[in-house]
Amino acid sequence: MADTLIHDPNGGMPRLLEIMRRLRDPQTGCPWDIEQDFDSIAPYTIEEAYEVADAITRKDWADLEGELGDLLLQTVYHTAIGAESGLFDFESVVKTISDKMVARHPHVFGDESREKSAEQQTKDWEAIKAAERGAKAQTRTLDGVAAGLPALTRAVKLQKRAARVGFDWPDTSHVLDKIIEEAGELVEARDTLTHDEVTEEFGDLMFVMANLARHLEVDPETAVRATNAKFIRRFNAVEDKLAMINKTPAQSNLAEMDALWDQVKAEEKTRSNKSD
Repeated sequence: MADTLIHDPNGGMPRLLEIMRRLRDPQTGCPWDIEQDFDSIAPYTIEEAYEVADAITRKDWADLEGELGDLLLQTVYHTAIGAESGLFDFESVVKTISDKMVARHPHVFGDESREKSAEQQTKDWEAIKAAERGAKAQTRTLDGVAAGLPALTRAVKLQKRAARVGFDWPDTSHVLDKIIEEAGELVEARDTLTHDEVTEEFGDLMFVMANLARHLEVDPETAVRATNAKFIRRFNAVEDKLAMINKTPAQSNLAEMDALWDQVKAEEKTRSNKSD
């Protein structure tokens, strides 16, 4: 029966769960899969989440389908390990998230009115989450912000938590002043302090930059990813222009590449203006 299910293209979720069970079978499974645990699989889970985001950014919907499958497999992997350890299983994970979604949306699944603003719904959502944290004995303001988040994302989440209790600058002018202050401290640290101290000052500057992003309602991770993509696009264009004169970047110099970079930027601006 198990083999029939595994080879059934319409087997759905039961098929995937059975595939994982077989991969993890101590006697007949895959040696690599058998050796894995929560810690060893966690980096793959993070990587797959980023690949989902990348497919969305590229608007590659066929690739997104595959990446979502890879991400789903991570959930199946962790729940298989949890079941083997007697901690939880796939069904209990599904039940937990379903119960959470119902509890967090009383205006959809309960008696509360849907006639309220998005801002009020956000406040209600945060109140429910705060109550959940309280039930977990997470009583401090910053409790429960996952340590494994990307650093800039975690910085914004920590700042949002602090802002809810009034620990926040009233407008961006104060944040900009702080950026200038932290940049000055970093320059001073570069000239006079140890590498560890320079690292600390750099972290302080990045934390305030994340705060500015929050005040501007900009996702810093999204912004930096877009800038990375722009850098790749422009540097590739510089490389192409060098190839036209039978050169590689290694055979060029900064002055030449910088001039080509400016040319690429100007060409992009011209194309943008034409499309407008």
